Amino acid sequence: MSSSVEKIKDKLPIEEVISSYIKLEKSGNNFKAKCPFHNERTPSFFVSPSRGSYYCFGCGVKGDIFTFVQEFEGTDFLGSLKILAERAGVPLERVNLKEKGEKERLYQTLETATLFFVKNLNDNPDVIQYLEKRGLKKETIEEWRLGFVNDEWRSLIQYLKEKDFKEEEIVKSGLAKKSESQSSDGAGYYDVFRGRIMFPIFDNSNRIIGFSGRIFHESKNAPKYLNTPETILFRKSEVLYGINKAKNFIRSKDYSVLVEGQMDLLMSHQSGSTNTVATSGTAFTREHLDKLRKLSNKILMVFDSDNAGFMATNKSAVLALSMGMEVKVAQLPAGLDPASLICKDIELWKDSLRNSKHIIDFYLDHLLLEKKDKIKTAKEIQLRVLPYVAMLQSSIEQSHFVSQISRKTGIREEAIWNDLKNTKQPNIIQEADSIDAKILSDERKKRSSVQRRIVGIISWLESVEEPVVSVKDVRSAIKKFVGEDGLNKILNDYKGENEELVFESEAYYDNSDKLKKEINELLSHFEEDFLREEFLNAMSELQEHEQKHDEKKAKELLKVCQSISVKLGELTKKKTVGESVE
Repeated sequence: MSSSVEKIKDKLPIEEVISSYIKLEKSGNNFKAKCPFHNERTPSFFVSPSRGSYYCFGCGVKGDIFTFVQEFEGTDFLGSLKILAERAGVPLERVNLKEKGEKERLYQTLETATLFFVKNLNDNPDVIQYLEKRGLKKETIEEWRLGFVNDEWRSLIQYLKEKDFKEEEIVKSGLAKKSESQSSDGAGYYDVFRGRIMFPIFDNSNRIIGFSGRIFHESKNAPKYLNTPETILFRKSEVLYGINKAKNFIRSKDYSVLVEGQMDLLMSHQSGSTNTVATSGTAFTREHLDKLRKLSNKILMVFDSDNAGFMATNKSAVLALSMGMEVKVAQLPAGLDPASLICKDIELWKDSLRNSKHIIDFYLDHLLLEKKDKIKTAKEIQLRVLPYVAMLQSSIEQSHFVSQISRKTGIREEAIWNDLKNTKQPNIIQEADSIDAKILSDERKKRSSVQRRIVGIISWLESVEEPVVSVKDVRSAIKKFVGEDGLNKILNDYKGENEELVFESEAYYDNSDKLKKEINELLSHFEEDFLREEFLNAMSELQEHEQKHDEKKAKELLKVCQSISVKLGELTKKKTVGESVE
């Protein structure tokens, strides 16, 4: 397989493959474009022909021709391999099903089970009639491959065994369980799903990884919805129902719509809201939101208007805001969930989405409807609204909502800001009390930025056959300040970001005729930042020993501070540092 991969890479230049999907523009030795995997105005997606790779500075996606086709086509590695092999004219070896891995065998089990469920649905017109009564069109039922399983204990197991699947495989796929009693004919296994409408759940590559089954005949002894248990393919904390169909629409519309159930999602897609996703039997998790954030940083939450739906919105919003996402909420009429609202009045559903509010406006307006006196309102705002404002990562956004709260309540902005400071205090890492500690923190951030650029230049120059500047000289200049171990530590700190750093340096410096000068300026900044941090550390120690009345140690530290101060003064006088790198 690896030989086929290399042959395909040799025959298909990365810029040709990617330019067949999106428009590329020449940028030095590279190409650039607007990223196809997130919405952006300024191109930040770079393609390097020499390395056969791509990187987006906006969303962080990176890879080669195979990963690009995987992401763009919504397939897996084997799918991208087939697409590119056909394009390159490279024959692929046949892969025997028996030699495929355990995961591939489980995919086959679930796909075969889906065929069984779909056939059963077509044999039960009363179930189809029920789905159509709920508002689903025939095309939707077929597109999403809905099915049905009769209320029998072993019908699916028997069908799958006839198709040469073993009980162990059926159990591992989450379709069967082992009973306490065993018998020679295998009757010790029973179907997990019985008497249920079956909703297949797909991964990003359109492969079935599990099911959600809705009981057809209501029963007190059976849950309304039953989901596939945790398997090696199905992990509830990561699964988003509908992501396979919604992902490209989320990218193009630049926001995702979040609902709770399968029927809500299907009706939402059917109504035209094709950027909708749902969870499968669990609350929204960080893993769910991470997936959505890669497609768009904006989400619109639509939950039932009951108290449980309100609480679900609250938990999900807190998590999303803490991750720096923009969160809006659509308020539905009382007593209606998305599916029933769409079925009743599709225009009212669309109005609800159009009239969605930022989560902070949503909770503020909800609170003001309670019509409490000004003092109680101020207290409730501090408890129920300001925690959300505190989570906003932009001070401009915070200022906007402080003004908004003031305008709607009549509370002075100054008072709101004071409360906001108190609200933020428990949720942030406590800074040291001294001003020097804050300055030291700022200096470290500044130094980190310079270090990052220097590491990027080193990585980039090492990837070039004939670098304009000697990598050895750059390394030696750094070692003068931090030594061999210090340099190795700095390089290791950025080990996982090598691809990104090389692209950054190439983009910044590839066409620069003043590379030596720019490197020397960076080294000058590095030395200055290094000395400033040393100075602040020494000053902090000096203050500590002065408070302890340790005069001997204090005098030593004072000399150190004076020595560093002289070096800083000399460095500041230099307009350029030409001797570091030749």
